[in-house]
Amino acid sequence: MVIMKDIFRKKSIKSLIKETQGEKSLNKALGSFELTMLGIGAIVGSGIFVLTGVAAAKFSGPALVLSFIVAGLACTFAALCYAEFAAMIPVAGSAYTYGYASLGEIWAWIIGWDLILEYSVAIGAVAIGWSGYIVNLLKNIGINLPPSLVNSPADGGIVNLPAILIIVVISLLLIIGVQESAKFNNIIVSIKIGIIFLFIFLAVGHVKPANWHPFMPYGFSGVLQGAAYVFFAYIGFDAVSTAAEEVKNPQKDLPKGIIASLLICTILYIIVSGILTGVVPYLNYMNTAAPVAFALEQIGINWGSALVSVGAVFGLTSVLLVMMFGQTRVFFAMSRDGLLPEVIGGINKKTKTPVNSTIIVGIATALISGFLPIGIVSELTNIGTLAAFIIVSLGIIALRKKKPDINRPFKCPLVPITPIFSALACLGLIWQLGTPTKIRFVVWFVLGVIVYLAYGRHHSTMNNETSDDNEDYKAS
Repeated sequence: MVIMKDIFRKKSIKSLIKETQGEKSLNKALGSFELTMLGIGAIVGSGIFVLTGVAAAKFSGPALVLSFIVAGLACTFAALCYAEFAAMIPVAGSAYTYGYASLGEIWAWIIGWDLILEYSVAIGAVAIGWSGYIVNLLKNIGINLPPSLVNSPADGGIVNLPAILIIVVISLLLIIGVQESAKFNNIIVSIKIGIIFLFIFLAVGHVKPANWHPFMPYGFSGVLQGAAYVFFAYIGFDAVSTAAEEVKNPQKDLPKGIIASLLICTILYIIVSGILTGVVPYLNYMNTAAPVAFALEQIGINWGSALVSVGAVFGLTSVLLVMMFGQTRVFFAMSRDGLLPEVIGGINKKTKTPVNSTIIVGIATALISGFLPIGIVSELTNIGTLAAFIIVSLGIIALRKKKPDINRPFKCPLVPITPIFSALACLGLIWQLGTPTKIRFVVWFVLGVIVYLAYGRHHSTMNNETSDDNEDYKAS
């Protein structure tokens, strides 16, 4: 009974906010614009430059636009839940922290463990994709890198060196400071958005409506399978909430950043996917990993295709930046709460950045991208994110019921309908994923529970909490 009581104990919002004001606090340097750009930086990347072609050819056909709408709706409902939590609890850790406040320590750990899987695998996969694009660009200008230095051992090489190098560069940038990282992200996001608009301008006049027939070749089940697959393209808006502790006015800016970045990216996805399937028949995308560049090649705009490849490099760079940012903040929050070793949460006193967690994440993801082949990576990342969304959605309902008087600067509309719909939509997308992915996720989940019971429960800072710390702020 004691164990059961301990693992479901909740951290008060007052206690969580108090942690952000001590020595282990982070630098507050971000506004709503920077948050929106962080969200776009994380969302617009491999999804639009890589996944769209495969999703159209294998699952959705021209109805890919519907797949993006379905996935976007699921994310919108989840985003409203995230926005309420982020404004109410402006603390690093995102869904991990929200689970701690609403559902209890064991659920917080499960989400945190889940996010470790999501971010680590995604960072490794994106770094490998970045390496592929940069190697191809160098080849086009006459620079051929040795195959042994651009492939993992499983692919016949020694190491994927470009993937490791880009992770090292991003890690150093994150260590320097959040303000500098945000400025760099603003620049590369502006470039890749400009290139996407260029693609739209160049390709829209070549759309042939006949390519949209049949519109739904694989039926509505294909649309749903496509939505589950392209859900990877939306992963990133939740990374905005990991920056909560570093926002100057979190109560107003966090909801704006989360919702604005998601809406902008959803509109871009719908327009681009519609043009892609209208310019080139969807089956032609079956074997291409660069559908946007491929589409321009097919209509004879080779210079535009080369520019899109450059845009993809910028796009994947910003995804790496924000994903690594999110991963380091989750590690930092879990360490500060005692669920992971304290050394992981070390802060640089000058830059106020979590330097130790950044180094650890950098080393781990460099090893993944440099030496390991990544199989079914998008699905593994998807299921981790969807599980986190479900827990956050249920957390909104639980906290509304148990703590109705807490000050909520932003309120998710139509509770409990919105969070219930969010949870069911995410559960439905999980159902569409493959069985091997679900098995891997269960194995990771069981391993996480073992680690928590062996280490986290005994080292949790909640063991030293006093009753005064459990008083929450009331609505004013």
